[in-house]
Amino acid sequence: MTTLIIGAHGHVGQHIVKQLAATGETVYAGIRSATQADSITTLGGQPRIVDLMGTAEAMVPAMAGVDTVVFSAGSGGSTGDDMTLNIDLDGAIKSMIATEKAGIKRFIIVSAMGTDDRTFWDKSGIRPYYVAKYYADQWLRHRTDLDYTIVRPGILTNDAPTGKITLDTANSDIKSISREDVAAAVVAVVKHPLPKQTFELVNGDTTITDAVAAVK
Repeated sequence: MTTLIIGAHGHVGQHIVKQLAATGETVYAGIRSATQADSITTLGGQPRIVDLMGTAEAMVPAMAGVDTVVFSAGSGGSTGDDMTLNIDLDGAIKSMIATEKAGIKRFIIVSAMGTDDRTFWDKSGIRPYYVAKYYADQWLRHRTDLDYTIVRPGILTNDAPTGKITLDTANSDIKSISREDVAAAVVAVVKHPLPKQTFELVNGDTTITDAVAAVK
């Protein structure tokens, strides 16, 4: 099985590359610049340039020989709302279009908990981010024929991984999750496909493998 991670140089993306490569998976790491290649190679990934500011058609060559595409790219908190739209929304949608053009069926996207709840957007303080995530997820669900999985983590932290999560986020006092545990959940989905599924996750008491396996 071969996977392309778009946004491989991001905080979560690097963890996905490292963890997935450690399982023996062939991991192509989508990066925006060749200057990021050495760090990706160290993690076990094989760098491929993926320009989210370019066209969907230009992304297709980077998907050669790929079985699964994972979108984990984000503009980051230091950029403006324009880049949130360009990367988190338009970049995600162009990646979906390119995936279909490449003849690939499986697409996993790292979204965010609370994305479907418009009343939460204003409370979050980062409304444009949630708008972008919402419409990217909607496009994936309703404008593609991809066998998608939407992974929606809570507040991301750099805490040490626990290896345990809960998908019952509404009844959990915990609203955060370590980036390494998010990556482990994505790896679990790559290994055990969950087509046409969306789930939220925060740190909890169930092993990641068991929690993902229980998704219906």
